[in-house]
Amino acid sequence: MVDSFVLAAVMFSLFIPIIIILFFLFLASIRILKEWERGVVLTLGKFSGVRNPGLNFIIPIIQKMIHVDMRILTADIPRQEVITKDNIPVLVNTVVYFKVMDAAKAVIKIKDYAYAVKQYTQGALRDVIGNHELDFVLQEREKISNNIKNIVDAETDEWGIDITSIKIQEIELPAEMKRAMAKQAESERERRGRIIVSKGELAASENLRKAAENLSKSKGALHLRTLQTIREIAADPSEKIIILIPGEIENIAKKIIPKK
Repeated sequence: MVDSFVLAAVMFSLFIPIIIILFFLFLASIRILKEWERGVVLTLGKFSGVRNPGLNFIIPIIQKMIHVDMRILTADIPRQEVITKDNIPVLVNTVVYFKVMDAAKAVIKIKDYAYAVKQYTQGALRDVIGNHELDFVLQEREKISNNIKNIVDAETDEWGIDITSIKIQEIELPAEMKRAMAKQAESERERRGRIIVSKGELAASENLRKAAENLSKSKGALHLRTLQTIREIAADPSEKIIILIPGEIENIAKKIIPKK
């Protein structure tokens, strides 16, 4: 009886460590993936599949799971000094938005896809802006961004990465170039202002010519305009003296005073 009790105690003491080890192995095999994550599983170092969101199990020690974020990611490209085609240095600040489309490729094909996207975007940014003059770069930011996106997207497609968009946030010019552009803009505004004033004067002179022609054709209209003018200038009689001379006196004076 005593021997049976001792044997049972020995067996129980042996099973406890095994049970504890199995429990911790079970816990180590559990992997929970969030809705926006995918799990790339490697078995003895070889790719063996991609796991979906939810509760997943792997074989501890033998298998390894790498979590991959499938959401749209943002990479801020450090400010770059780029020389345009007309040899003008500019500082460009850019942001790239990208998304992992194939989790397996993003893990297997490239070591650090986020860093690789940033570096490749920097190179494409220098190439594209370096092939255009400053005026084009300032006026066609959207075209510049699309050109950079197409270049980067063609390369990252092999990595399972999709470039959603690339935005040029800021283009900073040298101080001398800013002053020169300000003078150019001021001159352009002056030119436009003079053109507008000259067009207004031309239209006013044309209207005055037509008005003079209409008044000369009708004596009644001319007299009416004269009375209206007298009324306007007589608004404050304390400052003006108005002397009305009949038109017949002018005719008599012309007959009396001989012409030279």
